[in-house]
Amino acid sequence: MSAISNFTACRRFQNGAALTKDSPGVGLITNKFLTTKISTPFHKAYELVQGAKVKWSYIMEGSLPEPPTAVLLHGILGSRKNWGSFARRLAQEFPKWQFLLVDLRCHGDSASLKKRGTHTVASAALDVLKLLGQLRLSPRVVVGHSFGGKVALSMVEQVPKPLARPVRVWVLDATPGEVRAGADGDDHPAELISFLSKLPKEVSSKRDIVDALIQEGFSRDVAQWVVTNLRQTNTAGSSPSPLSWVFDLKGIAEMYQSYEETNLWKIVEDVPRGVHVNFLKAERSLHRWALEDIRRIHVAEEQAVEEGGGVEMHVLEDAGHWVHADNPDGLFKILSFSFQGF
Repeated sequence: MSAISNFTACRRFQNGAALTKDSPGVGLITNKFLTTKISTPFHKAYELVQGAKVKWSYIMEGSLPEPPTAVLLHGILGSRKNWGSFARRLAQEFPKWQFLLVDLRCHGDSASLKKRGTHTVASAALDVLKLLGQLRLSPRVVVGHSFGGKVALSMVEQVPKPLARPVRVWVLDATPGEVRAGADGDDHPAELISFLSKLPKEVSSKRDIVDALIQEGFSRDVAQWVVTNLRQTNTAGSSPSPLSWVFDLKGIAEMYQSYEETNLWKIVEDVPRGVHVNFLKAERSLHRWALEDIRRIHVAEEQAVEEGGGVEMHVLEDAGHWVHADNPDGLFKILSFSFQGF
C-alpha cells in the first residue's frame, strides 16, 4: 500500500523505495516501483492511498494504465483524516484500487488555501472536480458522508463531460433535499458551529474544549471528534504550545447553510445513464429521514432501471450518523461490492 499527499514537482525511481522524511508539507507516493513527489494547486489538501498492485502516479500518467479510483469525502467540520483508516483497509482488501481523500474547502489543510466565491455544496464539488482534472483521474466510485454526500451528488450534476461508466455514487446518511432538524437531545450542526465561533482561536487544552462542549449539551462523541481539528501552533518549541483550529469556521457556516438549502432531487429522479446512486441510512441515525424521502428514493429506483441508471437504498444496522466509526465492518461489507470485478 502507498500514499500520496502534499506535492512539489519532481520524479525519481528506486527499487524497493521506502517512505522517507522530507521537508514540511511535502509527501511521497511510495511502493516497490517508484517514489514520486508532485505539484498540484491543492497543495497538501489531499491524500492518495494506493493498493499494493497500483503502479500509477501523476507524473507517469499516460505511460501506465489508470487504476480504478474512488473518491472519499468527509462531512461538515471533518477532514480527509476521517477516512484514513477505512481507506487503508479498502486498499489492503482491493489492491488494484486507489483512494483519493480530500479536505473540502474551509476544512483541514484546505482551510489555509484561499478559495474564490461563495462557500457552498456546489463550489466544494467543483473543487474536487478540478482536482481530479489536475490529476487526470476519472473516478469509478465517489463516497460522501453527510455534507460530503451532497457534494458527491453535485459532482454528478456539474461534471463537464460524462463520468467514466459505470460510476457508483454513495450518499451516506444524507438525503438529496431538505435537511430536517433532529429531535431534542440530538447534536445540531448549526448550533455546534455557532458555539465554536464563540471560542477563542487558540486554546491550551483539548480536554477543556471537550468539557465545555459537553456542558453545552453536545454528546461526548461529537466533542471528542471536534477537537481532532485542533493542532499545535508551534511544533518546534520544547514546551507545549497553544492549540489552534485548522478550519475556517466562517466559511463552514456558509457551507452548512448551503447544505440545508441545496436540493439535488433532480439528479436522483433523473439519473444520468451509467450512474448508480446508492443511499445508505444509518439505523440509529440522528439525522431525520422523512417517510417522504424514502418513498421518493424507492420511486426513483424503479424509474432509474427503465432509463439505464440506478438508484438503491441501503440500511446500515447498529450505527448512528457516524457510520464509518459506529459500524466500520458493516459499512465495509456494504461498500465492498462497488470495488469488485476490477
